[in-house]
Amino acid sequence: MTIDKQVIEILCRQAVDMRSKSYAPYSDFLVGCALLTEDGKVYSGCNIENSAFGPSMCAERTAIFKAVSEGHKEFAAIAIAGGKKDGELQYCAPCGVCRQVMREFCKPSFKIYLAKSAEDYKEFTLEELLPESFGPDNLK
Repeated sequence: MTIDKQVIEILCRQAVDMRSKSYAPYSDFLVGCALLTEDGKVYSGCNIENSAFGPSMCAERTAIFKAVSEGHKEFAAIAIAGGKKDGELQYCAPCGVCRQVMREFCKPSFKIYLAKSAEDYKEFTLEELLPESFGPDNLK
């Protein structure tokens, strides 16, 4: 799937907007994302914290699990936006657990956009952020 600049900006804007749905009373670090399936559908996610910390869920896994639960297992790109509630947005990279979940469903060429706004983002591939990864192919 070819992803043009307009699609990237839409994903980044939706990721920024999804931060408003975050539940992060402990860290005040709000994360939103927008996940693009190979067939063009977009699933959004936000981080959801829990007082026991372990049951907390990252925005990226929220979106991926929503998509998978609705039958989508092939993804083209994700945009992620994060930062402190009352601070500036950062280029917010996915945590290691989220990178491994992405590896389960995404090709090494999967695009990851770290967004501060619709126009201000950095682009990476999953392979760049998770080199020498272990995935489903290793078990064949």
